[in-house]
Amino acid sequence: MSAIVIRELQGADMRALFGIFKEVLEPGDIFPYPLDTTFLKFSEIWLAEKSFSYVGLLDGVICGAYYVKPQWPGRGSHVATATYMVGTAARGKGIGLALAEHSIDAARGRGYRAMQFNLVISTNKAAVKLWQKIGFQIIGTVPGGFEHAELGFVDTYLMYRFL
Repeated sequence: MSAIVIRELQGADMRALFGIFKEVLEPGDIFPYPLDTTFLKFSEIWLAEKSFSYVGLLDGVICGAYYVKPQWPGRGSHVATATYMVGTAARGKGIGLALAEHSIDAARGRGYRAMQFNLVISTNKAAVKLWQKIGFQIIGTVPGGFEHAELGFVDTYLMYRFL
């Protein structure tokens, strides 16, 4: 099995991440962003103020990433939120779990007390299973909260865990 390496995002990584982003975005079943999201807009999203980001490499190739940022400003800034993506060729190889576990440790190390996801697509069974495996709970459901490209409007979950 190949070794997974996780390292801090470097500026030169952004083009590779944009490629993964477009690959994940294209099917219309996981990310809520518009299909015509530009590199500049992607960079603004991924490099949001007060965020930190890491990339996951498999055999020296970037195959996934995450960023973490405060869920809210001020008195809500002790709760983190995060976004993750894994390229299709790397799925099922443990990169998602490695990124998830790393992000929890990194967020805890930066003083966050909890992590909350506002938009986990209910039909993304792999993601729901992964989050539950590492201690997240579904604490709410938004009926029809995501317009899936093939299935129409599907529910989204609000998921949460203490760090």
